[in-house]
Amino acid sequence: MESTKTLEPAVPVRRPYKLVSREFHPEDSVVKVGSVVFGGPQVVVMAGPCAVESREQVMASGEFMQQLGVPVMRGGAYKPRTSPYSFQGMGVDGLKLLAEARERFGVMIVTEAVDHGSLHHVAEYADIIQIGARNMQNFELLKAVGQTGKPVLLKRGLSATIDEWLMAAEYIAAHGNLNIILCERGIRTYETKTRNTLDISAIPVVKQLSHLPVVIDPSHAAGTWQWVAPLARAAVAAGADGLIIEAHPNPAEALSDGPQSLNFPHLEELVGSLRKVADAVGRQL
Repeated sequence: MESTKTLEPAVPVRRPYKLVSREFHPEDSVVKVGSVVFGGPQVVVMAGPCAVESREQVMASGEFMQQLGVPVMRGGAYKPRTSPYSFQGMGVDGLKLLAEARERFGVMIVTEAVDHGSLHHVAEYADIIQIGARNMQNFELLKAVGQTGKPVLLKRGLSATIDEWLMAAEYIAAHGNLNIILCERGIRTYETKTRNTLDISAIPVVKQLSHLPVVIDPSHAAGTWQWVAPLARAAVAAGADGLIIEAHPNPAEALSDGPQSLNFPHLEELVGSLRKVADAVGRQL
């Protein structure tokens, strides 16, 4: 009899994140930043210092990125630090230095907005607005970023699931901005040898669930510069659309994240090896 049949649990046909889901957009999306394209055949390398510290440091970084062919320079003008006594960034003055480096060396700029006040300035000066791991679920900030229309680099939270990460992206998309680049930067696990644990599996999983490009931050995952290169190569092999790497003219003197920052010769060596990995998986760099 019909009443004796076992009922199967109801399964939702559509995921809660709609605009960023492949169910609504089956093809890969690309995010264009000037002449730089995220999500296409090219693996995009972004590199630069964790924090903007001085004009000399920023210009040296911009010049080296230009020489190396790195199209996007990172640099934090606002720094959300675990300790209130740590260097907090140069603010607007730092943004102006980044803009000067872009003008001189032709590199695009990615930098973080930490709150509504900084978002206004970052949107004015930066080419890509970064939302850091600590702000992944700052929903009011995500709404505001959505209204800017500018490309956004959305980092995964320290303890966020993939679904929570994609729901954060949905906030940005739902407020008018689909120029979203997802960034896996390592999650918190029981392991203490590395600063975080890079979730390499997130690359194929997210690419199956979402049409958005995915980049990897091996620096914050590793916490130690010697481990950055192997993680970066693994990310490209696994299908990442880009990398964001910390590099400093003199890591020993860095005001932020010196131990995980590559010096320029090490960055140059890494980029050379990444080209070989990209070629092996049918990509360009």
